Amino acid sequence: MDNSRLWADGNVLCTHNIAVTALTDGAQLQAAPQAEATVVRIIGTESGTTLVRLDVPLGDGVGYWHPAAGWERPLPADWEGDWRRVGLINSAVAGCLYDGAGRSLLAFASDRGDATTLIRFGVSEDTARFGVWLAMPMRAGEECRLRIEGPGRPVDDALRDLARWMPGTGDALRTPDAGRTPAYSTWYSMHRDVSAAAVEAEAAIAAELGCGLLLLDDGWQAHADSRKYSGCGDWTPDPAKFPDFAAHVSRVQQMGLSYVAWIAPLLLGERSPAHGALDGLAPHRVPRLACQVLDPRQDKVRAFVVQRCAELVERYGLDGLKLDFLETAMVYAASGGDGAADVSQAMRALLDELRTRLRALRGEEPLIELRQPYAGPAMRRFGNLLRASDCPGDATANRVRTLDIARLAPGATVHCDMLMWDPCAGVEAAARQLQSALYAVPQVSMRLVELSAEHRAMTAWWLGLWRQYRDVLIDGERHAGRPDERDATVTAWNGDRAVITVFGEHRVVPLEPRRFTDVALINSTTAEHLVLDLTDSARVRLTVTDACGRPAGTHVRELRSGLHRLPVPPAGLCRLSPA
Repeated sequence: MDNSRLWADGNVLCTHNIAVTALTDGAQLQAAPQAEATVVRIIGTESGTTLVRLDVPLGDGVGYWHPAAGWERPLPADWEGDWRRVGLINSAVAGCLYDGAGRSLLAFASDRGDATTLIRFGVSEDTARFGVWLAMPMRAGEECRLRIEGPGRPVDDALRDLARWMPGTGDALRTPDAGRTPAYSTWYSMHRDVSAAAVEAEAAIAAELGCGLLLLDDGWQAHADSRKYSGCGDWTPDPAKFPDFAAHVSRVQQMGLSYVAWIAPLLLGERSPAHGALDGLAPHRVPRLACQVLDPRQDKVRAFVVQRCAELVERYGLDGLKLDFLETAMVYAASGGDGAADVSQAMRALLDELRTRLRALRGEEPLIELRQPYAGPAMRRFGNLLRASDCPGDATANRVRTLDIARLAPGATVHCDMLMWDPCAGVEAAARQLQSALYAVPQVSMRLVELSAEHRAMTAWWLGLWRQYRDVLIDGERHAGRPDERDATVTAWNGDRAVITVFGEHRVVPLEPRRFTDVALINSTTAEHLVLDLTDSARVRLTVTDACGRPAGTHVRELRSGLHRLPVPPAGLCRLSPA
């Protein structure tokens, strides 16, 4: 970075027109310019909350991305909304203001992965500047760092470099190959109506379709007889549903599927046999869940959770666990108590111990699924399957949420939310659900034994295509355009192979035809064509298939630079290769 663009004046630093101001008396700022970024050290001189503001001229700013953005893509006013509490198990301290070309104006991240931070942001109507405020509880002499990327880079590129700098990436839990294969989940297909026989019937078909992982969701445990969680806490199998749980797990594994079971280890229900012994350790009740939340700042709670999880894996031969509802611990973020004062740091201690125990039990990395919003970069030390939060039947949400996780998790294994669709709908509508998960690992959650032959063939086709392009889709470089446009066109490439998926109607796809020898162009819309904008001329072979993979034409065409309209069936595929 050009050092002449960096200046400091007391409690204010400025780099590339981005101002960093310490608003707390005595707090110190120090800057270290790097090749593509500036790293700012923030040193608290007194114990308490250190307040820092980052701000930049609004310019052509059109949207602000942050890890928990969800549908909140427009620019907020700085007087809107409350402070957001961010910590290890709830999002991450990072964000990117970008312009109409999808290039960053202010991209930043913090290394406070394990401690709680309050954050707010928005446009000032008085100054036409965009500001971000960070409130950080710090001890005297404690410090943290902010990395600020140089502006003008594509959003995905800026966030990728921030993520590689943030804590967690260097010590990430490695993903066994089973976590990088299509999965079958019981949640949407069965909910709590699970049993050994029903799960095994689904597992057999899932294995035929190319799945390598089964996730048994909520409902396997005793006292799971309602949609709420008043029976949680003991974590023993329901003897009526699973009379020999270990034998059942083994049978599924013999089909070629790894086996992961759901657990919500911080939830404690009054109907659980464990309630009497743990009631005093779970002072907060969540009425919507009909249960209490164990306080992880307590030593006894951490010991109990680790022991229960380890026993579950060891006793029944599981390959891993789906850890759910970890974010509920944030109810203790603003209160005092015994043990570790900061709930994020307490959760790190808990998860560190759990990771160590499970590794020792298995002699290898366990499969650990984490879900938004606690699938941030710092949590990569503790989980290797980072899943989008629930969005049943919403293909757009599934696409957006998986891409949001991936933006701060380069090299990680991101899983989509469980895929479900109307089994009576047209096959194109069903295919678009699978296409929404192409840039993540698909998790299918349909009653496969009841699925029509056409829907089953469609599922097998797209899972097979995903496996064929896995190294491109989840290991390659990726650009998804402007986040406020819901990532309407996504491109991934690895070497000379690329996959481009058009999710928005009437989009023009830019393409360098001589750069790639294999391009999979997917039409995830209801239109019957796609429009390419070629940078140069090329003679190409076009191989077109419909939503089920059935041939729809093969052509050799001389394509000149400029716009070209290609016939591609709705939810269909066109492969381009040199002719």
